[in-house]
Amino acid sequence: MSRWRQKARSASLGDLPTDSWMSGVPPALWDTPLCHLAIPGSHNAITYCLDSSRRSPVDPAQPDMLQKLDRFMKPLVRPFVYKWAVTQESSVTQQLDCGVRYCDLRIAHRPDDSSADLYFYHGVYTTLTVETVLGEIRQWLDAHPKEALVLSFSHFLDVSRELHALLLATIRNVFASKLCPKMEKEALTLRKLWSSGYQVIVSYEHPAVAAAHRDLWPHIPYWWANKCKAEALVEAFELTKRRGRPGGFFVTGINLTADLKYICTHPTESLKDLATSADPALLTWLAEQTPGDRPGALNIVAADFVTESRFARTVVALNDKLLH
Repeated sequence: MSRWRQKARSASLGDLPTDSWMSGVPPALWDTPLCHLAIPGSHNAITYCLDSSRRSPVDPAQPDMLQKLDRFMKPLVRPFVYKWAVTQESSVTQQLDCGVRYCDLRIAHRPDDSSADLYFYHGVYTTLTVETVLGEIRQWLDAHPKEALVLSFSHFLDVSRELHALLLATIRNVFASKLCPKMEKEALTLRKLWSSGYQVIVSYEHPAVAAAHRDLWPHIPYWWANKCKAEALVEAFELTKRRGRPGGFFVTGINLTADLKYICTHPTESLKDLATSADPALLTWLAEQTPGDRPGALNIVAADFVTESRFARTVVALNDKLLH
């Protein structure tokens, strides 16, 4: 019996080094479409660098009442907004090192900025620009040539046609030949990526822009349960699974959402407190799921605070079920 088979019988794919788990999967998975693999993802990936200063405006997507309160009671409201807006505390490099291969990137242009710089946002804007973060991702990819990422660009708050064009130019300049062009979903496998030197699949939420460019993939559906309790989230996803999975990539977001009522009745808590308390129940449910092409199967799974638990390892370990 080969050394690999002996090792495979005693170890889970969840035990692979998290920074290089794709390069470590067995040959039996090299020709499996990526949309049939279980892939760890980061919900609202770039919130570790939100601008906590009072100079940064609350983004216009927030409720009018919150914007007014922030305008007139900024010293009281801003810390409140910040602790419920941060969904990741680790840098994008740390997230990729821990196994994340899908990043939810929400793009915005700051209303108080006369430059063409773009930022990320969630409640408030980030201090790091999109170009800076993409450059950091490129450096990581150069050091991990057999790992592949799905980058989902979405929301585009106050992003004009001209800024879309600049964003596309930045994406192409940063990733160059690593960008994977659109192809039939069954053809996109690890073997295909490795043989072509592709490492980045760019999903773009703007349909007209995505359709006009062969290196932009269409928006990836994101299943969002909009629940603040783990039990309710699991129940919602079990109902959704009965309707079957989409044909290509799709995301199951196991991130909890605190509405205004929950936030006001838990003034001393934060989003991290909510996520941490739900982790045991959500990871137990997650470990029972299966990837693949069958109805009810999962593909990308996105979460908050991805480096704080065994989330990524639990998702990668689901691929063991494709080997039996």
